[in-house]
Amino acid sequence: MVDFDTEQERFWFGEFGDSYTDRNKGNELICGNISLLSSIFKHTGSVDSLIEFGSNRGLNLMAIRSLLPTIELAAVEINPKAISMLQKLDIPVYQESILNFTPDYPRDFVLSKGLLIHINPEMLSRAYDVLYESSRKYICLVEYYSRVPVEIEYRGHKGVLFKRDFAGELMDRFHDLELISYGFVYYRDRHFPQDDPTWFLLEKKLNQQ
Repeated sequence: MVDFDTEQERFWFGEFGDSYTDRNKGNELICGNISLLSSIFKHTGSVDSLIEFGSNRGLNLMAIRSLLPTIELAAVEINPKAISMLQKLDIPVYQESILNFTPDYPRDFVLSKGLLIHINPEMLSRAYDVLYESSRKYICLVEYYSRVPVEIEYRGHKGVLFKRDFAGELMDRFHDLELISYGFVYYRDRHFPQDDPTWFLLEKKLNQQ
């Protein structure tokens, strides 16, 4: 067993993470991601490279590749079963937690979709730093929003799912980040439902290279 600093990392590395990977698959989910991500990318300029944190089996990356066929993709993932599937996409896969990740170089676009909600709240500052340091232009968060931090029981488990204003906290931490756009996807959407996430697109306004 790999030694992690938080219970949440151990939880997603193990059997529950395997089960999540087994459940979340199929073309319907990819199509939903295409719809969501296309609505986000229309607010950006040129995006030639992207890294996703918490990629799982790669459904978001598959959607992005269909939208931007020439984009350079990379993934950071903790669960071994998911990693074995990511490797089939023929992209760089960093087999570690976001909390231990050190970016080798910044990408144009950094994506966190359903990851920050599962990070130990005491470690969020580290996760925010990694997201910021990994980005050259854009940071996109697709998470559960709550103005007040709250913990939610998740499939009978406590201490593994948290809602809060992740984007607001990130902007408060790094004052050169500007909110470009945001949106919400309802679980009752007739064509492309998602599990009620709110997305925020942030852009670095200073020191772009």
